[in-house]
Amino acid sequence: MASTVTDRPGYGQLLRTPGAWTFLLPGFAARQPFAMLTIGIVLLVQHTTGSYGSAGAVAAVTGVSMALFAPQTGKLADRFGQRAVLLPGVVAHAASVSALTALALAGAPLWALFLAAVPTGASVPQVGPMVRARWAALLGAAPGRSASPLLPTAAAFESVTDEFTFVIGPVLATALCTGVHPAAGLVTEAALTLLGGLLFAAQHRTQPAVRATTGGPAERHASALSVPGVRVLAVAFLGIGAVFGGMQVSLTAFAEEIGRPGANGLLYGVFAAGNMLAGIACGAIAWKSGPRRRLIAGYTALALTASGLWAVHSVPLLAGLGLLVGLSIAPALISGYTLVESLVPGSARTEAFTWLTGSVALGQAAAVTVAGRLADAHGASTGFLVPLVGTVLALFTLVGLRSRLIPAGKERTVARGVGHREPVTVD
Repeated sequence: MASTVTDRPGYGQLLRTPGAWTFLLPGFAARQPFAMLTIGIVLLVQHTTGSYGSAGAVAAVTGVSMALFAPQTGKLADRFGQRAVLLPGVVAHAASVSALTALALAGAPLWALFLAAVPTGASVPQVGPMVRARWAALLGAAPGRSASPLLPTAAAFESVTDEFTFVIGPVLATALCTGVHPAAGLVTEAALTLLGGLLFAAQHRTQPAVRATTGGPAERHASALSVPGVRVLAVAFLGIGAVFGGMQVSLTAFAEEIGRPGANGLLYGVFAAGNMLAGIACGAIAWKSGPRRRLIAGYTALALTASGLWAVHSVPLLAGLGLLVGLSIAPALISGYTLVESLVPGSARTEAFTWLTGSVALGQAAAVTVAGRLADAHGASTGFLVPLVGTVLALFTLVGLRSRLIPAGKERTVARGVGHREPVTVD
């Protein structure tokens, strides 16, 4: 159930939050390259090897590496500050992408591309989770202050921003790779990462304060993943990653199969636009149902819409169904990120966000590998089975373990002994 947008503060008030614009614009620039990385690797490696399976495998190594290292990056940012992590990270990422590009163009063996893909994924800057952590620090509960009702709006705004990058990024990368040079997408990604990341890191006044640990070893080494609800959300986000990865590879293979490679960017752009539009709506509506219920409802819609992709064989129908899939993703993403705010303490917030981002990357990595091999062996339509299977399995897990998405109560113990405030409504 939803009421009108006037029942609670909206985007206008959110964007008037003092200090918000100082990190929003640099953060937007810094996260643009993220949406270009996977598709840039797929297009370059497929060009140099002639195999979608090999291209998907290299992209998968990058995704797995990011998924494994992203939470550690988030934990370091919580402990030492975002600036201290970003400055060396963006330099390392630009260098790693450059090395991977050079090896691919030189015709290096597949194992060499795998080796280069590891630091490429490990060094991906976690700008999205860092921006979310800054919103949470500005709007979240603190001693003597209750959490702002703008928090769900901020979660929706960030989802819209993420999806806007997924509208621009794949289209830009595809246009560069097909119209300029197969390596142009990755070269641009590396340059934008370096420039945008340095600009974002310079906004140190809005980064969350580094919280000193006063407890014992359990508190100092607490992990957001020790919270049961975070683990359930991580599984749910694996399924969302399966949609992103399966769509990227399968749409690329479909466009090649019908002799219209330029249609790939358009089809993926329509899919991402649906996600963005749904995100805008989710942030503008004053919901009466809690985020847990909205998460399950949104995920059910996602599984249902993804189940028909494999049977569609025309561009208009695929674009239409892709739009519906995109419209179903945003409610699940926004609800998941909103739930994190009530499940983990502020001292582990950036790490919690990076676990979810890493889960998306891991699901995407597995999806591009499987979808790539299915497309090579049996045609593009079989690659669309990956989003179906990924979302259905994740939905079963989400429904079966939904009770773990409810905070235990005021001052409950989370993350191996870290206290937490009274939770917000989640159901």
